[in-house]
Amino acid sequence: MHMANSKKDIIIRDVRNDDAAFVLDLNEVNVEVLSPMDEARFRYFKENSEMFQIAEVDGRPAAFLIALREGLPDYTSENYIWFSKNYGEFLYVDRIVIGEEFRGAGLGRKIYEGVFKHAEDTRVPVVTLEVDIIPYNEPSLKFHEAMGFKEVGQQIIRGGEIKVSLQAREISL
Repeated sequence: MHMANSKKDIIIRDVRNDDAAFVLDLNEVNVEVLSPMDEARFRYFKENSEMFQIAEVDGRPAAFLIALREGLPDYTSENYIWFSKNYGEFLYVDRIVIGEEFRGAGLGRKIYEGVFKHAEDTRVPVVTLEVDIIPYNEPSLKFHEAMGFKEVGQQIIRGGEIKVSLQAREISL
């Protein structure tokens, strides 16, 4: 997946076991907006995710994506559970985390294009995710709106600390 008009070479590939340190470190740096991850959680995601990918820029890991299909009874994310109750089939973007120095370079858009393509290829009618609205995450809300997501609900999570906008993007099959 080489972008001819870009100076940077971006490759998106499936996660490997030797990516664990990168994923865990990047997750920890951003843990205030993510749920924590340890090695057991990394293995869980590696075994259960529909998509667990690394984006490399010029050969260096720069970002990661975790997306899950419906039907994981042991995944306790409050937002995943909400989508499970409201949608029969979905591809849930659990997290996309981009390293600080790689932000603003179009990686998020490129990762989402891969998510939408995967949803189309596997005939999943909707891609879902949530964005924090308390605390208010304007850049993320604007970005996801630009990517075609629409709010389908809201809920308060983590015992009232956080309010999220639950969002979905229909996939034309």
